[in-house]
Amino acid sequence: MATQRETDVTARTDRETFEEVDWDTQEVSTFNVSRTAVAELLAYGAIVVLFAYDYAVIRNEHPLIANWDVLSVEWLFVATLVAVFFHGVVPLYRNPRMREFYWSRFVKNRVAVAALVYLLVVFVIGIVGPAVMSPPETRFTNRIVPPVGITATVGGVVKTGTWQFPLGTTAEGKGVLKLIVYGMRVSMEVGLIGTVFTVLIGSVVGSLAALATALDIGWLDEVLMRYVDVQSVFPTFMLLLLLTYLFGSELWMIILLFGFFSWEGIARTVRGEALQRSSEAYVTAARASGASMLYIVQRHLIPNSANSIVIGATVAIPGFILGEASLAFLGFSDPTTFSWGRTISAGQSNLATAWWISTFPGIFLFFTVLSFYYVGEAMRDAMDPRQQIEGGGGL
Repeated sequence: MATQRETDVTARTDRETFEEVDWDTQEVSTFNVSRTAVAELLAYGAIVVLFAYDYAVIRNEHPLIANWDVLSVEWLFVATLVAVFFHGVVPLYRNPRMREFYWSRFVKNRVAVAALVYLLVVFVIGIVGPAVMSPPETRFTNRIVPPVGITATVGGVVKTGTWQFPLGTTAEGKGVLKLIVYGMRVSMEVGLIGTVFTVLIGSVVGSLAALATALDIGWLDEVLMRYVDVQSVFPTFMLLLLLTYLFGSELWMIILLFGFFSWEGIARTVRGEALQRSSEAYVTAARASGASMLYIVQRHLIPNSANSIVIGATVAIPGFILGEASLAFLGFSDPTTFSWGRTISAGQSNLATAWWISTFPGIFLFFTVLSFYYVGEAMRDAMDPRQQIEGGGGL
C-alpha cells in the first residue's frame, strides 16, 4: 500500500505533467464505435453476403427463401428494416422512461392505436405472405370470378364465388386476395425505403445548414437552403413521370426518386431545430475540443432533432404510398410489380360487372394511408414538447 508521502509525490507529478502539456499540439479523437454500431455493421455485412450469394451463386434459378425470390428493391427493404431497428427500436428499448412517457401520451388517441394495430397487421402479412404464398398466376379459363358467397353476371354468364378465390379474380384470372397481399409489401417498401432516404438526406442538409450559420459560414447555409427552395416548388411528379418514361419504371428506381426529391420538408424542420441547439453549451464545448463538423452533426444536432424527424417521416410515408399508387394507376410503374394502384387500374374497365377488382385494393389503400396519417398525428402530439401533456392526442 502506497504511503501518504508517495501519494503526495504522485499527485504533484501529475499536476506538473498536466501543466506542461502543450494542448495546442494535441489532437482530440472523436472516433468511437459502440457495440451497437458494430452489430449494425455486421448486419449490413450479412445483407451484402446474402446479396452476393443470391446474384452470383443462385443467379435467380430458384427462390432464396421458401417462395420468396428476393428482388433488388427487397434487398433495399431489408437494409431499411435494419436501419429502423438500430436507430428506432434500439434507442427506445434502452430508454424505458422515454418509451413509457411517449406511449402514455400516444394511447390517449384510441383511433391512432387502432390504426397502429392495423398497420402492424398489414406489415406482418406483407412480409410473411409473399414468402409463403405463390405469386398471382394468370388463368386462361373462367377468368373473372366474384368473391366467395357472391353471385354476379359476368359476360352474360352467372357465376358464384368460391373459397378458392375468397375476394374474386381479375380479368386475367389472378386472385384479388393474393394481389392485395403482395401489394401490402410493395406499399411498405415504398413508404419505408423512401422515407429513410428522405430522412437521411434532409437531416444531413438541415443540420449542415444550421451548423454553417453557427460557424459563420453563411454562404453554405444560403446555398443549401436556396436549393431547398428550388426543389420545393419544382413539379416533382412531372419529373418522376419523365424519368420513369426515359429510364424505365423499375420499383427500386421509383422509390429512390421519391426519396431524392422529397426531403426538403425534413431539411427545413431539422434546420430550424438545429439552429436552436447549435448555440448550446454542449455544441460549443464540442467545437472547442476539436470535434469535426460531421461529428457534431451526427452526435449532437441530429439526435436532438429526432422528435421532429420522426414526426416528419411518419407524415411522409402515406405520401409515398399514394405517389406510387398514382404512378401505377397511370401505367408508369413496373408491370411485374403487384401494386395496389395497378390492380385498381386493371379493374376500372370492368367496374360495372366486376366491382371487386378495384374496390378491395382501393379499400386497403385508403385505410393504409388514413392509418399512417392518424399515427403521424398521434406521434406529433406525443413527441412534440410544445404540446400540452394533458391536451394532446385524445379522441
